[in-house]
Amino acid sequence: MKSGFVALIGRPNAGKSTLLNALLQTKLAIVSDKPQTTRNAIRGIFNDEESQIIFIDTPGIHKPIHTLGSQMNKQAYAQMSGVDIVYYIVDATSPYGSGDEFVLNLIQEVGCKVFLVLNKIDGLTKEEITNVLLQWNKRGNFSEIIPISALTQENLQELLLTTKQHLEDGVMYYPKDQKSDYPEQFIISEIIREKIIYLTYDEVPHSIAVVIEKMGRKKGVLWMSCLILVDRDSLKGIIIGHSGNMIKKIGQLSRQELEGIFGEKIFLELFVRVEKDWRNKKAKLQQLGYIALEVDDE
Repeated sequence: MKSGFVALIGRPNAGKSTLLNALLQTKLAIVSDKPQTTRNAIRGIFNDEESQIIFIDTPGIHKPIHTLGSQMNKQAYAQMSGVDIVYYIVDATSPYGSGDEFVLNLIQEVGCKVFLVLNKIDGLTKEEITNVLLQWNKRGNFSEIIPISALTQENLQELLLTTKQHLEDGVMYYPKDQKSDYPEQFIISEIIREKIIYLTYDEVPHSIAVVIEKMGRKKGVLWMSCLILVDRDSLKGIIIGHSGNMIKKIGQLSRQELEGIFGEKIFLELFVRVEKDWRNKKAKLQQLGYIALEVDDE
């Protein structure tokens, strides 16, 4: 069987997480149209009768303004080593700029096959798609150039077929029914964070994190106590809302989706705490899983 690893690389909001979910036919990565929604490298496992492909979604590569942003870039860079293929995912509807050039120069150094995946073609005419293909063909040396729409799933089967053709025969790295290698706590915290972004889009930037403090099962109910971390008092007020209305909505939407995922009744308790400038605190970022814990060699 064909098997291998594929890293999804690109600028923020190129559609990497939407593509991952579409390829797996399940929601694994949270999605919003707000840049830098993805913070961690997320592994999704595709299985069919002839292949196993481990797709690695990465944070969008961007110019960082705090330590968290720098760590997100480092995660994206790290995933480009040791993979079989890199998908360089580009928003085909956006004009070429310095950010695209930076990522393009970066991936030319990776030493593995690079597919240019031109996403969001559902927003272009056939003539515009042709022009974009011609322009990008001159910019780099790509193993394949494939136009797709992750949103409408146009040309995704062609992308999968071509990927398999470039992979070697190998082994199954994960059981055939496994979709990801992330623990329940990670999935829960990401879904809650997605609902916060969705409900407070214009008011709350990416200065939030969600921590699962306690979790267990009692009398057939999965219960969890979760902390929403913000970096200033004004955001705490927005997330709680008037008379607690906003945090109630966040809890309701999160619980509904989580019950669909876990297939059981869920009791969800949410709290909000202010921790000033947490995105620049290395110890806090390690605690939240955005930086790997350092181990001293003896």
